[in-house]
Amino acid sequence: MPPVPPESPVPPESPSEIRAVVFDFYGTLARMVEPLPPDHRAIFDRRGLAAQGARWGDQWAVGPAEGAEHAAHSVSEIDYHRWELGRLRRRAVDCGVPEDELDGLVEEIDRAMKALRLELFEDVHPVLGELRARGLLLGVCSNWFWNLEDCLADVGLDGSVDVVVGSARAGARKPHPLIYRTLLERCRLPARQVLFVGDMWAPDVLGPLTAGMPSVHLCRPDPAVLGAEPPLVEGAARIRGLSELLSLVPSGVRAGPGGCG
Repeated sequence: MPPVPPESPVPPESPSEIRAVVFDFYGTLARMVEPLPPDHRAIFDRRGLAAQGARWGDQWAVGPAEGAEHAAHSVSEIDYHRWELGRLRRRAVDCGVPEDELDGLVEEIDRAMKALRLELFEDVHPVLGELRARGLLLGVCSNWFWNLEDCLADVGLDGSVDVVVGSARAGARKPHPLIYRTLLERCRLPARQVLFVGDMWAPDVLGPLTAGMPSVHLCRPDPAVLGAEPPLVEGAARIRGLSELLSLVPSGVRAGPGGCG
């Protein structure tokens, strides 16, 4: 495929209104680096369950689906983890895993799914620092495990953002409306004043637009997650790196009503 020609980012309809910038986490601020998580097929093979492992499928597709709602299971970390294990257990049963292997297998796969080593993209700290200097509220909103705050701290973003909303605690995964409502409540700003930035089309562009937020589709030359570049829609811009974001937001912002909630 030939390289995609650069395109000039189109600013939000009213950039002077922007009071907050919210980022997706994985693929936008951070990427995975080696050593990579253990392959699920190898876990099955080591347990003598090669046939069941072949039916298990892609290890990156066994998590909750985009847009899944799970509010009843997000009341506590214990309840949420029980739901995570229950989902994996049901899938393992469907793949023919024997009863006496289920608990150990499911717990090992759960650990493997979360054994992620992450690092920030090089442009993150400079851009966040400049946005902070401009007086903007900064946030992260991500489809992630219960430990999103810990992961932000691990990559060096502890204290760098004001609002953190993860799907595990919010009770739904982007692009479900619930997670955006939670985000806006935490920002304490109207949707039109919150600019959403991310690398995935439905969760980070279409979902925020539906919730009333202008959005920016980040298409890095070295994406953490491969994806298509659909034609832009009204209210959205597209950038090739976070530094391009600086031309889309105001250079100076008065203190506003937003803040952590």
